[in-house]
Amino acid sequence: MPIRRLPDDLVNRIAAGEVVERPASVVKELVENAIDAGATRIAVTSSGGGKSLIRVADNGAGMDEADLRLSVERHATSKLADDGLDDIRSLGFRGEALASIGSVSDLRIRTRRHDADGGLELMVKRARVGEPRPVATNPGTIVEVENLFAAVPARLKFLKTDRAEAAAITDTVKRLAMANPQVQFVLDGPDRQAANWGASDGDGARAERLAQVIGKDFADNAVPVAHIRQGVVVQGLAGLPTYSRANSLSQFLFVNGRSVKDKVLMGAVRAAYSDYLFRDRFPVVALFLSLPPDQVDVNVHPAKAEVRFRDAGLVRMAVIRGIEEALDSAGFRASNTMAEATLNAFQPRTAAAPGPSGRSWAGAPSPADFAAERAAYSPAGLSGLSEPSTRFEPAPPDDVQVEFPLGSARAQLFENFIVSQTEASLLLVDQHAAHERLVYERFKAQLADGRVASQAHLIPVVVELNEEECDLLEAASGELEHLGLYLDRFGPRAVSVRETPAVLGQTDVARVVRDLADGLADLGETSALKQRMEAIIGRMACHGSVRSGRRLRVDEMNALLRDMEKTPHSGQCIHGRPTYVELHKDDIEKLFGRR
Repeated sequence: MPIRRLPDDLVNRIAAGEVVERPASVVKELVENAIDAGATRIAVTSSGGGKSLIRVADNGAGMDEADLRLSVERHATSKLADDGLDDIRSLGFRGEALASIGSVSDLRIRTRRHDADGGLELMVKRARVGEPRPVATNPGTIVEVENLFAAVPARLKFLKTDRAEAAAITDTVKRLAMANPQVQFVLDGPDRQAANWGASDGDGARAERLAQVIGKDFADNAVPVAHIRQGVVVQGLAGLPTYSRANSLSQFLFVNGRSVKDKVLMGAVRAAYSDYLFRDRFPVVALFLSLPPDQVDVNVHPAKAEVRFRDAGLVRMAVIRGIEEALDSAGFRASNTMAEATLNAFQPRTAAAPGPSGRSWAGAPSPADFAAERAAYSPAGLSGLSEPSTRFEPAPPDDVQVEFPLGSARAQLFENFIVSQTEASLLLVDQHAAHERLVYERFKAQLADGRVASQAHLIPVVVELNEEECDLLEAASGELEHLGLYLDRFGPRAVSVRETPAVLGQTDVARVVRDLADGLADLGETSALKQRMEAIIGRMACHGSVRSGRRLRVDEMNALLRDMEKTPHSGQCIHGRPTYVELHKDDIEKLFGRR
């Protein structure tokens, strides 16, 4: 078959396949055009998931007749100052997008410059371009796209349901709104719930917009990120580890104002949170990177959803360090959503329940009921009961520890939970989870300074294992000595432990060693050294911490609280779970109808 030149309409339809993937792609291109035109208000309307109608109206600069004609031609743009592609400072290429959209839909553009007496209208019906004609319209531009993909049924049948396509449009507008807080965004139509995000300026504009779009919960449970490394600026908000999700859909990443889904950035976010979250949990972040245009290529993907960095390692380290610094600044904070879940778990007692005397109360007990119950609680009646699992410690007469952020210990529940009181709240602290984080952070601090301090055993502890486990421990003995654990092979099925890390104190050596053997088997020999070291100290911290079921004196409980206040990340254990829940006095009063 001889080579031939394709007709323009077919060329445009092929180009549309690259640029116009779905209705949300159309919205992205049109809104980016509006932003580049200097709009301060953009209204997006859709119907039928964008398949029936997409309308984007802005109050930007508008176009004259010459610009309007060129806007629907291929390879025409107002967004490059010269012919170079390495200094792109705008969001899109107006002509390329409109020509592609017009080839697979019915396109109508109404536009008017602010200094013009009237406006112009241009119709494009499936690649057939009409003539501009006068029209009455406000300054700015309105682009309407109808019957998307009607002439390309093969593309139409691969679209999802109207609800799914409308959700994709919402997500697209959300991301554009996050990156442009100076612009008011209005989102409406019969296929969605309306939204109106007002414009804001100033230092807090970005945080205010993120609270509008993602939710106030995120703003309340996130810390600001601000880091500069060799020209790479990282800003935004990073969610606390205890404010996490089951997927990565709540990770919003932007490069020079563009929303991207980049493997380098997503990997950096995962690495920054690796100390604080399980692998099946994902942090909530909104990060905005700025770097010189010649350091990033935005043209590696037709829809510009991916980018390529000239120095990916520099960008990765900037993101990791920015998040780490932000999380360090959080100190012992934990997300306040835990308190809401705890309060919801409290319910007034309404169901019939038998008391110690065997009687049931269907409603409020009478004085006679109390008398009967009081008689049942005789000293003889208590003689057969086990020791209670709740211990109340009287506060010292001159107790001033309520002034501390985590307050003063008042009781221990179920031999694992510390009840503490501040001036305005009550705290429930998981003693094992909290001490686990403290030990882990001490391990890390000592490891950063060199070797971990160890303590010698007067008599070595012999731990029996199978041969495979002994082999793993023997092979890793160099790493373990660096972490303060010294052991030797003791026959084919045992190891002898001479020294253990000092930060563990008096610990169950056999349990720690057996757990380490399991961990080394899971990691494998090919794991990176840093990953192995972090996993090892995590396991040692877990088994070397104050265990559930251990009774603590009031001074021990308060010492744990003070250590938490001084230790970064103590608001969550090494598995990402909260170490404490705070209930404010006002919330507790609401439980009893006082507010």
